[in-house]
Amino acid sequence: DVQLVESGGGSAQAGGSLRLSCKAFPSYFRRSMGWLRQAPGKEREGVAAIDTDGRTIYAESVKGRFTISQEDDKNTLYLQMDNLTPDDSGVYYCAGASHSAVEAMRLGFSYSGQGTQVTVS
Repeated sequence: DVQLVESGGGSAQAGGSLRLSCKAFPSYFRRSMGWLRQAPGKEREGVAAIDTDGRTIYAESVKGRFTISQEDDKNTLYLQMDNLTPDDSGVYYCAGASHSAVEAMRLGFSYSGQGTQVTVS
Protein backbone atom coordinates (compact mmCIF):
# COMPACT_ATOMS: atom_id res chain seq x y z
CA ASP A 1 0.00 0.00 0.00
CA VAL A 2 1.05 3.56 -0.62
CA GLN A 3 1.69 5.70 2.40
CA LEU A 4 1.79 9.48 2.29
CA VAL A 5 3.33 10.97 5.43
CA GLU A 6 2.93 14.68 6.09
CA SER A 7 5.08 16.82 8.37
CA GLY A 8 5.71 20.48 9.11
CA GLY A 9 2.36 21.54 10.49
CA GLY A 10 2.07 23.61 13.62
CA SER A 11 1.10 27.06 14.80
CA ALA A 12 1.85 30.42 13.22
CA GLN A 13 0.89 34.03 13.64
CA ALA A 14 -1.14 35.76 10.96
CA GLY A 15 1.27 36.98 8.32
CA GLY A 16 3.74 34.22 9.14
CA SER A 17 4.91 31.18 7.18
CA LEU A 18 4.94 27.41 7.43
CA ARG A 19 6.34 24.74 5.13
CA LEU A 20 4.66 21.36 4.82
CA SER A 21 6.40 18.25 3.52
CA CYS A 22 5.02 14.93 2.32
CA LYS A 23 6.97 11.75 1.74
CA ALA A 24 5.57 8.89 -0.36
CA PHE A 25 6.38 5.31 0.73
CA PRO A 26 7.11 3.37 -1.39
CA SER A 27 7.58 5.34 -4.56
CA TYR A 28 4.66 4.87 -6.90
CA PHE A 29 3.48 6.19 -10.22
CA ARG A 30 1.11 9.10 -10.02
CA ARG A 31 0.22 11.69 -12.60
CA SER A 32 -0.13 14.45 -10.04
CA MET A 33 0.12 15.22 -6.34
CA GLY A 34 -1.45 17.90 -4.24
CA TRP A 35 -2.55 19.30 -0.92
CA LEU A 36 -6.04 19.31 0.52
CA ARG A 37 -7.25 20.98 3.68
CA GLN A 38 -10.24 20.70 5.95
CA ALA A 39 -11.31 23.31 8.48
CA PRO A 40 -13.66 22.41 11.36
CA GLY A 41 -17.23 22.18 10.12
CA LYS A 42 -16.21 22.56 6.48
CA GLU A 43 -15.71 20.17 3.59
CA ARG A 44 -12.28 19.09 2.48
CA GLU A 45 -11.03 21.35 -0.32
CA GLY A 46 -8.18 21.29 -2.80
CA VAL A 47 -5.45 23.81 -2.07
CA ALA A 48 -2.83 23.16 -4.76
CA ALA A 49 -1.69 20.43 -7.11
CA ILE A 50 1.28 19.73 -9.36
CA ASP A 51 1.79 17.47 -12.37
CA THR A 52 4.88 15.30 -12.81
CA ASP A 53 6.06 17.82 -15.42
CA GLY A 54 5.85 20.63 -12.88
CA ARG A 55 2.68 22.39 -13.98
CA THR A 56 0.76 23.73 -10.99
CA ILE A 57 -2.74 24.83 -10.09
CA TYR A 58 -3.91 26.68 -6.98
CA ALA A 59 -7.18 27.46 -5.27
CA GLU A 60 -8.08 31.12 -5.67
CA SER A 61 -7.88 31.66 -1.92
CA VAL A 62 -4.16 30.79 -1.78
CA LYS A 63 -2.86 32.12 -5.10
CA GLY A 64 0.17 34.33 -4.61
CA ARG A 65 0.69 33.10 -1.04
CA PHE A 66 1.25 29.32 -1.32
CA THR A 67 3.78 27.50 -3.49
CA ILE A 68 3.67 23.78 -4.25
CA SER A 69 6.83 21.98 -5.35
CA GLN A 70 8.25 18.47 -5.55
CA GLU A 71 11.50 16.54 -5.56
CA ASP A 72 10.86 13.44 -7.65
CA ASP A 73 14.08 11.70 -6.71
CA LYS A 74 13.12 11.96 -3.06
CA ASN A 75 9.41 11.24 -3.59
CA THR A 76 8.76 14.38 -1.61
CA LEU A 77 6.11 17.06 -2.02
CA TYR A 78 6.21 20.50 -0.38
CA LEU A 79 3.80 23.32 0.32
CA GLN A 80 5.33 26.67 1.22
CA MET A 81 2.68 28.80 2.90
CA ASP A 82 3.37 32.52 3.30
CA ASN A 83 1.29 35.44 4.56
CA LEU A 84 -0.93 33.04 6.48
CA THR A 85 -4.36 34.08 7.73
CA PRO A 86 -6.64 32.44 10.32
CA ASP A 87 -8.77 31.17 7.41
CA ASP A 88 -5.83 28.94 6.45
CA SER A 89 -6.23 26.93 9.67
CA GLY A 90 -7.21 23.30 9.33
CA VAL A 91 -5.88 19.82 8.75
CA TYR A 92 -3.73 19.61 5.63
CA TYR A 93 -3.56 16.37 3.67
CA CYS A 94 -1.06 15.26 1.06
CA ALA A 95 -2.71 13.44 -1.85
CA GLY A 96 -1.91 11.70 -5.12
CA ALA A 97 -3.90 11.08 -8.29
CA SER A 98 -3.64 9.13 -11.54
CA HIS A 99 -4.97 12.07 -13.55
CA SER A 100 -3.74 15.60 -14.18
CA ALA A 101 -3.44 18.28 -11.49
CA VAL A 102 -6.33 20.22 -13.03
CA GLU A 103 -8.53 17.10 -13.06
CA ALA A 104 -7.48 16.17 -9.52
CA MET A 105 -8.44 19.59 -8.18
CA ARG A 106 -11.79 19.30 -9.94
CA LEU A 107 -12.59 15.57 -9.47
CA GLY A 108 -10.60 14.57 -6.40
CA PHE A 109 -7.48 12.59 -5.56
CA SER A 110 -6.98 8.83 -5.30
CA TYR A 111 -4.90 8.67 -2.12
CA SER A 112 -4.32 10.92 0.85
CA GLY A 113 -2.27 10.87 4.04
CA GLN A 114 -3.35 11.17 7.65
CA GLY A 115 -3.00 14.94 7.70
CA THR A 116 -1.11 17.55 9.69
CA GLN A 117 -2.68 20.35 11.72
CA VAL A 118 -2.08 23.99 10.83
CA THR A 119 -3.29 26.68 13.22
CA VAL A 120 -3.01 30.38 12.43
CA SER A 121 -3.92 32.97 15.03
